[in-house]
Amino acid sequence: MTRLTKDELFAMIEDTRAATPKLRARDVAEKLGISEGELVCAGLGRTATRLKGPWSEVITGLGNLGEVMALTRNHAVVHEKVGEYANIEFSAHGGIVLNHDIDLRLFLSHWHFGFAVSEDTRSGPRRSLQFFNRDGVAVHKVYLREGSNAEAYDALVAQFRHEDQDSLIETSPVPAPAADRPDTEIARDDMLADWAALKDTHDFFPLLRKHKVGRQQALRLAEGRFAQRAPVDAVTRVLEAASASGAPIMVFVGSKGCIQIHTGPVSRIEPMGPWINVLDEGFNLHLRTDLVADAWVVRKPTEDGDVTSVEIYDAAGDLIVQFFGERKPGMTERDDWRSLVAEAVLGQGVAA
Repeated sequence: MTRLTKDELFAMIEDTRAATPKLRARDVAEKLGISEGELVCAGLGRTATRLKGPWSEVITGLGNLGEVMALTRNHAVVHEKVGEYANIEFSAHGGIVLNHDIDLRLFLSHWHFGFAVSEDTRSGPRRSLQFFNRDGVAVHKVYLREGSNAEAYDALVAQFRHEDQDSLIETSPVPAPAADRPDTEIARDDMLADWAALKDTHDFFPLLRKHKVGRQQALRLAEGRFAQRAPVDAVTRVLEAASASGAPIMVFVGSKGCIQIHTGPVSRIEPMGPWINVLDEGFNLHLRTDLVADAWVVRKPTEDGDVTSVEIYDAAGDLIVQFFGERKPGMTERDDWRSLVAEAVLGQGVAA
């Protein structure tokens, strides 16, 4: 595929779409054996404009667009939130968008390609900004809505327009993560002692790194103390129980370059084939239940008391979604969330 010209590849994409009009872009790319980033790039001069960074400045410019829809996904789940980009900050390690509706953690080392995209749909033109990792896998997308500032969008595209609007991007594989070390090589007691001494949920990743232990491997080693296996339908249990009770929750979904967070209640929960969906005003979630292999209830000590999460993994051991009760730093965990996890997820009585 990389030897095709842009026009040849675009023609192949159009033929595939004509033959299978219901396929989404990611699926069309997979059918053709290319990445989604390459698929988008084939539309240069027609449906796409290539952008250049610095990506931190592009993201800062999103604050001028008004209300938009932010989308972050991985292979198993799609997370969509409507809101505005505001309270944007960057450091040497990444960035943050800290709005109630658009709430993101950004890892810009995984932002390699960007495009402005204009597509014709049944409901009219749809314009977006789409960003991809070096392997052509999407890390984040931003879609204009009816009330978005189209002039600000045009100005942003013009400001960050790449000088090369003809060449196909050259993607390269992202190295696979290293395999977990054997359990026998992990100092389990030391790891559990450090786990017990956690002061903040954000200290968990440094704990894994310190002990050179995989995330789900750590849960397995902590089973019975800080972690408990949950049914594989835990996602459906969490969403349906939260909908029924009105308990506000937090839903974390990540790509390599972005973690996107929903905070608040969920209402309309709809299964559709292998998918379980949240179809609420301002928040949509679409998750492939057939890709769920493991689910865990995890407890992490903090200065504000224990914090409970429900973590969902695929067959490769990759984390695909996390659920928490709504909470801010300095607040103890909500009783209704603990009760939901104990009763709906684990089938127990109310947690003490």
